[in-house]
Order: sequence, then C-alpha cells, then structure tokens
Amino acid sequence: MPLLNSPTVSCFPILSSSSSSNSQGLITHGGFHRIEKPKHILCNKKSVVRNFSRNLDFVINAAAAAAAGAEGGASVDFDVPFPIDYTQLLYQAKEATESALKNNVQLMEIEFPTSGLESVPGDGEGGIEMTGSMQLIREFCDLVITPEKVTRTRIFFPEANEVDFARKSAFGGSSLKLDYLTKPSFFEDFGFGTKVKMADRVKPEDELFLVGYPYFNVNEMLVVEELYKEAVVGTLRKMIIFNGELDRIRSGYYPAFFYPKLAALTQSFLPKMETVYYIHNFKGRNGGVLFRSYPGPWKVIKRVRNKYVCVHKQEKMPSLKEVALEILPSA
Repeated sequence: MPLLNSPTVSCFPILSSSSSSNSQGLITHGGFHRIEKPKHILCNKKSVVRNFSRNLDFVINAAAAAAAGAEGGASVDFDVPFPIDYTQLLYQAKEATESALKNNVQLMEIEFPTSGLESVPGDGEGGIEMTGSMQLIREFCDLVITPEKVTRTRIFFPEANEVDFARKSAFGGSSLKLDYLTKPSFFEDFGFGTKVKMADRVKPEDELFLVGYPYFNVNEMLVVEELYKEAVVGTLRKMIIFNGELDRIRSGYYPAFFYPKLAALTQSFLPKMETVYYIHNFKGRNGGVLFRSYPGPWKVIKRVRNKYVCVHKQEKMPSLKEVALEILPSA
C-alpha cells in the first residue's frame, strides 16, 4: 500500500533572502531551504489491528451518511472520531472528499495541522510544514486518485521551484501532472512575482485541480481564485485547496485597507467553498478542537482523560473567535 511504505523527505530551515534552486537538490520557498532526504513511513502490525475496528465503524457510518446526504443534500450527523494518527486522518479525508465529489461539490477545502495532530499553524518551521503538506498530498492522492484519473489530475504548488522539489522527492516517479501558481523572479525580494496566466496552464483533459498550501505569499490565493473562475466555473471540473490556511483570510488577519483584493475573497470566493475535512486546535486553559468531516456537522471537541468528547455541534462553520471565546469557555 502506498500509504504504508512511501517515499518522503525531511528538511531544515535556513534563513534566505530569495527563492532559488540548484543542482544539489536545494530548494527554497518563502525564505526556507529544504534538502531532500529519502526515508520511509512504516506502520507496524499492532497499529493496523488497533485501528481496524475503529476504521470499520467509520466506513459503515460514512457509507450511510453519504447515501443520506445524496438524497437530502443536507449535513448528516454521523460519528467520525477524531483521528489517532495521520494514517486514519488521510483515510477520513478520502471518505469525506469522495462523498463531496458524489454530491457534485465543485470547490472544496481540506485543512489540518502537519506538525502533529494537536499542533497549530506555526508550531513547526515554515519549510517543514510545507514539506509535510507536500508528502501528505502525495499520500492523499494515492488514496483518492484512481489509475485512470491520474493523467486527468493537475496539482498546483505555490511556485515553480516547489514543482522541481516535488519531482525530486514526494512525487518522484508519479504520473500526476505537477504545475505552479507563480514563478519566482528577481523582483520577488521586493514583494512582486511573475504573473502566470492560469488559462494557459490548463489542458482540456484536466478534471481535478488540487492546490497545495497557497498561503505564504498573499498573491497565491488570488491566483487560486483566478484559476477557479477561468477553468472551473461553468465546467464539470473540481478543485480542492489543501492546507491553504484560509482562516487567515476569514479572520481578518490581513487588514482590508492594505489587502482589499484578499479581503474581498470573503465575499466572492470563500462562500462558494465546502470545507470537506477540517481540524483546528485551540491551546490554553480552554483548549479544544474544531473538527469537521463532510457531510457531518461542525463539532467542537475537548480532550478528557485521553478521550475526545464532543461539547457542541452545528451545521455551519463557527468563527474561530466564537469557538475560542464562547463555545469552549462555556463547555
């Protein structure tokens, strides 16, 4: 199985003033150097046996929920447990995505931490988190993309250097189409990137676009919206945004006065999106997790004696501020 024995990479961050690559496999994005180092993800038999019954229950519940969701089109409350590891997480994300695809959801979001299931964005170094997302995207594709769909799937990374790094590491030997959103230039150090016309990057046979972690440069998400408008709207194509940290935009992290185009996405782009799989951790005294697996409801859960207990459910996504200041403190 690809998920249990697949190539991955490790990396370390070094401060850098620009994006570049060289013949020795050194790649940068957002000022972080990353060096390829092959290894394998191993899963022992005890772990497989321990997870089997839990995953079996999930499969049964997910199948029933998908059928009900297809009939009624509404969220269905079925019990998807908080994952115990990334193996189970990817399987849950696969089931949620396939349910959404069956219901003809066209624009999807998958978001979860990569530095540990209980981590938050920023716990890991930027380069390490991006490399982790790259490897998890490969494993997710191995689960979701059938052999006949491989050549019809296009994966977009933030910039051209990331594509080169992916081909040398996580996506080595893969037939999946790899592409990029922006192309680094001399002017990148001054906040400018080279414009790439997205319509030119799409081929007629493309059916699914998966966009990986477009969050470091504010222009990357604007290009994602362009891709959606030019190549997805009005077609049968589907798009998945994988670990795009869209909560930065939702929460107003980027002031509208300085980033009007980015702020406008909360009205023009984000409302069209279905979050099919999501984990956001809250630390501190009133810590907890906001969790969702399509087509189920949004759940706020807390960890109690090594178990996760649901303390709140609702159909629509609550704001992170609401969860942190109202739901968790009153749980």
